[in-house]
Amino acid sequence: MSENSNAASALAKELFTVGAHFGYSRTRRHPSVAKHLFATKNKVDIIDIEKSEVMLTEAAAFMKSLGEKGKTVIFVGSKPEAKEATRAAAESLGLPFVTTRWVGGIITNFPEIKKRLNRLEELRAAKISGDLQKKYTKKEQLLIAREVAKMEELFSGIVALKGIPDALLIVDPKKEEIAVKEATRLGIPTIAIGSTDCDITAVTYPILANDASRTSIEFLVKHLADAYKQN
Repeated sequence: MSENSNAASALAKELFTVGAHFGYSRTRRHPSVAKHLFATKNKVDIIDIEKSEVMLTEAAAFMKSLGEKGKTVIFVGSKPEAKEATRAAAESLGLPFVTTRWVGGIITNFPEIKKRLNRLEELRAAKISGDLQKKYTKKEQLLIAREVAKMEELFSGIVALKGIPDALLIVDPKKEEIAVKEATRLGIPTIAIGSTDCDITAVTYPILANDASRTSIEFLVKHLADAYKQN
């Protein structure tokens, strides 16, 4: 067995160890994943881990190429199981992320979103400098504080975004359907970790794997982040 084969086999074992092969119940299966399944046990679909390995390897190669060129990738993962891993991976690379909810228009109407990001930065600076206390009454400051808190919740991960990203890395493309549609509309490549209930034909680089387990998500997202910084 070649060195590459050994590495590939090791990756498959890691995927198996983190439970990446567990899908959802057969009743939730999307037709696009049928040919990538190994079996159905106790009415639960089991993903063919070797096929997931191939998908992950292709996605990682794409991430590596993006990293080599210093491209911008938005990490998107708002489901509870994905938030922490998504944020941690993006922050480790200095890349933007969305872990609350995807606000419609983040990329299809970026000029308008940019106005809100600029507003957030201005209010942050005013708070630090003390201008808020000087210019506004206590009631006005309270209203501004609420505005900032809401914007922080929605936009803190993308506040430094300067323009349309070069790619999106998504956990659960079914849940993040709006993000997928916006990227598709603009021709922006998408990398997505999705389980057996997802339409894997809707994304550029699908990775069919368990997207309901923190352990599985963390491994996959970190693997892709590590590929990005291998340059």
